[in-house]
Amino acid sequence: MHSRLLSPAHRPRTPSPAPWAGVVCGALAVALLVLVAVRWSPLMRLDRDIAEALHRRAVTEPGLVHLNRILTDWLWDPWTMRALIAVAVVVLWRRGSRVLAAWVAVTTLVSSLLQQGMKAAVGRERPRWPDPVDSAHYASFPSGHAMTATVSCGLLLWLLHRSGCRPWIRRTALAAAAVSVLGVGLTRLYLGVHWPSDVLGGWLLGAALTAFATAGYGRYAARPRTDRD
Repeated sequence: MHSRLLSPAHRPRTPSPAPWAGVVCGALAVALLVLVAVRWSPLMRLDRDIAEALHRRAVTEPGLVHLNRILTDWLWDPWTMRALIAVAVVVLWRRGSRVLAAWVAVTTLVSSLLQQGMKAAVGRERPRWPDPVDSAHYASFPSGHAMTATVSCGLLLWLLHRSGCRPWIRRTALAAAAVSVLGVGLTRLYLGVHWPSDVLGGWLLGAALTAFATAGYGRYAARPRTDRD
């Protein structure tokens, strides 16, 4: 009886899993970073074995290499992902959700700065092949493609959830996001421009940043309006 008398505003809120997801993914990312930085032999060996197996296959399949290059350079390129975020930011801004728009934009900027800072700090060399099928520049860890796709898709899914759109739209977007995040990582491996741990690091860092960003906005939005002014 008592619970029925509580208004929705006074009912207990269900704790968000986002902070814990951020902690777990962040801890795993730090652990992986340490292993990469100290060049832990089992990880280095596993990276090399997977990369060599994929490269041996890639050099025999030029058609599949061409498809992977289209996917990684156009459909799932970091600038394509950032363009989608830019569209979302503009839409939010024009609808009056300016704090939310700024939150998404700043999260995307932090993602880029964190990614580039870690690349410079770790300085890991990319795989080198006598017969490369593709090329890439800058340091290897973490994968910028994997991290950018994770952050961008995560933020877009979060915005769709907040918008209250129809379930079938959210399910379709979730499927597209999963394919994009996993797919871009696989293209980087198949093309021989990243080690597997680079891609895993990008996924973990992107997931951690997205989780902390969405949880932070949730805490901000839950504050009384007078505390936000």
